Amino acid sequence: MRQHFDFAIIGGGIFGVYAALYLARHGQSVCLVEKETALFRKASIVNQARLHSGYHYPRSVATARMSDDNKARFTAEHRDFINAGFEKYYAIDRFGSFTDSQQFERFCNFINIPCERIKTHPLFNFERIEALYKTEEYSFDPILIANFYRRRLEAEKKVTTMLQTAVINAVAGNNRWELSLQRKGEAEIIHITADQAINATYAGSNAVNALFGVEDIPLMHEISEMAFLTAPLLSNIGLTVMDGPFGSLMPYGLSGLLSLSSVIYTHHKVSYANLPAFDCQGQQNTCRPDFLSDCNACPAKPRSNYAKMIAQMRQYFSEEVTFHYFTSFFTIKSKLKANHIDDGRPTEISLLKENPRFYCIFAGKINSIYEIEKAISF
Repeated sequence: MRQHFDFAIIGGGIFGVYAALYLARHGQSVCLVEKETALFRKASIVNQARLHSGYHYPRSVATARMSDDNKARFTAEHRDFINAGFEKYYAIDRFGSFTDSQQFERFCNFINIPCERIKTHPLFNFERIEALYKTEEYSFDPILIANFYRRRLEAEKKVTTMLQTAVINAVAGNNRWELSLQRKGEAEIIHITADQAINATYAGSNAVNALFGVEDIPLMHEISEMAFLTAPLLSNIGLTVMDGPFGSLMPYGLSGLLSLSSVIYTHHKVSYANLPAFDCQGQQNTCRPDFLSDCNACPAKPRSNYAKMIAQMRQYFSEEVTFHYFTSFFTIKSKLKANHIDDGRPTEISLLKENPRFYCIFAGKINSIYEIEKAISF
């Protein structure tokens, strides 16, 4: 007999896991399907761990407001994993910024987030910085949050988690989904049914949508690097240089490390196809545009740009600040093609099919995990 569930969720990152737990709290049975060896292996931990307050998106007010709207609840519910004990600054570069100081101040006032202009500071290089602002922005600890949600899943009897398992076929029949699943390295096909299905695979969204007979979302994709380092004088300081080909440095949760990203050097390869197609996929057979692998375990992953990233950020600090590289993580980041100009990152939870229902969650900001509560019907 086929095991039946109220919901099948494909994708074991933070959005898929939170959706599973939310549905289980409301009495729904859930099958959570993840093709990697563990949950939270990709974009859920390979990010800058910024708990967005809106500052990062002066050209996308919708993204900024959504970030700030969810911040208070996320902070309250994950307080043990939030780093609020550092000073966070935003800077306007003297050359090439898309946003000047007056525009940034008007933007912050418009969405009602605090920013205090700082005239002097011993750790910053004001020959390169046009304007410096002290802001209010925290970071979260992705590793601790991942462990927290793993423990919650283990204790939740309404959720069945299948790791190293992929959906290979989906058929709509009798007002429910009939799904065929296959575990890695096994020939046996597992058959389940579900009243509704949710795609929470982020970079893999279009590949899963195709299995369910749904049209592609217009996406672009980037193989991205997040560098991690230490800097003794900056252990309690974060800096984001706005708004252009610059970078950002801030505490990575409670780990003691700093996360470093760069608009120029973080993204190694770009794919404008709806499925993430990269030349490195031809160097091995474990990763395809329609079946992505974990970049960190891939021998064909890009060579690190950490030295260039550090050199770029160094110019915004005084000479006594030193940086010590630790490691880098890689993953595929995706965004809507429509947001290529304004750099917005809206959260979209769309009902793409009725009878039976099929939803797709496309989101990149951890604050917006709660949007699932507004979109799903059961």
